[in-house]
Amino acid sequence: MYKNDLRDIPFSPPDITDDEIEEVISTLKSGWITTGPKTKEFERKIADFIGVNKAVCLNSATAAMEMTLRILGVGPGDEVITSAYTYTATSAVIHHVGAKIVMVDTKPNSYEMDYQQLENMINSKTKVIIPIDIAGKMCDYDTLFEVVNRKKDLFASTNHLQAKYNRIIVMADGAHSFGAIRKGLNSGQAADFTCFSFHAVKNITTAEGGAVVWRNRPFLDDEWIYESYMLYSLHGQSKDALAKTQKGAWEYDVVYPAYKCNMTDIMAGIGIIQLNKYESLLDRRKEVIEMYDRALLPLGIDTLEHYGDDFISSGHLYLARIPGIDEFERNNIIVKLAELGVASNVHYKPLPMFTAYKNLGFDIKNFPNALNMYSNEITLPLNTLLSDDDVEYICNCIKSIMQLK
Repeated sequence: MYKNDLRDIPFSPPDITDDEIEEVISTLKSGWITTGPKTKEFERKIADFIGVNKAVCLNSATAAMEMTLRILGVGPGDEVITSAYTYTATSAVIHHVGAKIVMVDTKPNSYEMDYQQLENMINSKTKVIIPIDIAGKMCDYDTLFEVVNRKKDLFASTNHLQAKYNRIIVMADGAHSFGAIRKGLNSGQAADFTCFSFHAVKNITTAEGGAVVWRNRPFLDDEWIYESYMLYSLHGQSKDALAKTQKGAWEYDVVYPAYKCNMTDIMAGIGIIQLNKYESLLDRRKEVIEMYDRALLPLGIDTLEHYGDDFISSGHLYLARIPGIDEFERNNIIVKLAELGVASNVHYKPLPMFTAYKNLGFDIKNFPNALNMYSNEITLPLNTLLSDDDVEYICNCIKSIMQLK
């Protein structure tokens, strides 16, 4: 590579067009910029896209997960199981509600949690399992629910919504998987609850933002669940701002001292435009992934499989493991890529490696498979602003670095 050939390729810039900008301007001019008609419209469009009865938009996937745990009545004395191989938000929300974090290792040479280890950790205090649809590929929910059903006799409900399920509830961290499909089910239809992210680096962005949906069940009161999210996300106030604008309708109650994590109409307006073009964005992500695979798989690089006979990923992240290197060498490759103008990342540093989780008693020595996955993983740029030439350039950079190794 010659200096004059260097490019500047960011990791995951938002794909914002004039359509989103015009929508924001229109929303600003409308005089309604907080939670209002645009947010309600975005919720309806999300529910229709996924194929569920209701969706709730909030200010982040983190808020969606925490509010779900709270509505499910999860708190002190309860346990929630998740993977050690995820972003801190997945685990932090368990801590926020006062429950005990229980982490499981990944399966050998896999980004998914070890389901056998998961089964062994379930007890009468276990209320929720949070699997992670990492990189946009949905987990093996069939196996997950088999585990849950085998342990059904241990479940003890402490909340009327828990009692309706009468088993451990599966709340997916679907931050990456909006638009993914597995065995004929859309992400959002497989788990009991699924929480999505619309952060700036996600496939669909609202700058910040998230949503939660729940699987259609005949025993659920969808309106009650929806209203519960409204209460929890708006201070426990019995009317939102939109309802209070009706003539003479200022009066409201505060049912309990709750939280503030609603989505604004400015954010929702961006999301509506993004969702309208999402199919084409998914198609482009698939094209980029296939270009990477053609160039990198012959080098012996191990990558996450995004497309198979019974699953289609949302193509959110391109996870690549470089054979025969350790963490130090991996970090050097990231630096060399940066010197060539290619921004890359790592997904994820296992949670027990962070100070916060060490202080909670977790030790990475107990999660050898997660450590093994992390130590040689590099996440390459995968976004819809990449040109074919950009992808070719990135692959050539990888090849030249590996030849020098």
